[in-house]
Amino acid sequence: MAGKTSIIFLHGASSSGKSTLARMVQDRIERPFWHISIDHLRDSGVLPLARVKAGDFKWREMRAPFFAGYHASLAAYAAAGNNLIVEHILDTPGWQGDLAELFRPFDVLFVALHCPVEELNRRELARGDRPVGSAEQDALTIHEGRAYDLELQTGDGVEENAERVMAAWRGARVGSRFFEVSEGK
Repeated sequence: MAGKTSIIFLHGASSSGKSTLARMVQDRIERPFWHISIDHLRDSGVLPLARVKAGDFKWREMRAPFFAGYHASLAAYAAAGNNLIVEHILDTPGWQGDLAELFRPFDVLFVALHCPVEELNRRELARGDRPVGSAEQDALTIHEGRAYDLELQTGDGVEENAERVMAAWRGARVGSRFFEVSEGK
């Protein structure tokens, strides 16, 4: 999609392989893309997580403004001309609709990453940094009622999936299914 800022939006459960896929696409695609994830903010120390864990702040009070800012920042990065690979879990009603409004000026490729629940559970336990059961909960709910430009299975392998993402990005699309927002999404 030469000429228009692109957003490759990877949507999948926690531990489904979004980060691994994003890094491989970023390493291979012919244009520069930023790889952006909530995990980058969490792991960099942007959030006062130690104070949240200590009880000084409540995450449930911080969550809505945090995600509103995160979503606005994605649109700002793209508006400045930066191509993005975004990994996200659209687990809150209204987020896709909000993002659809912010992303209207951009070329969006909406990608679902599916992973068997047994594998998600195995990965989640191996990681040790996620609440047990969150990946399974995501897998059972986040794809419901959504239409994608591309759907991938982790069992096909990261190299094959990266090639499919890049081929879909290079291909001609008339709009993205990202903008087909179901009620409450």
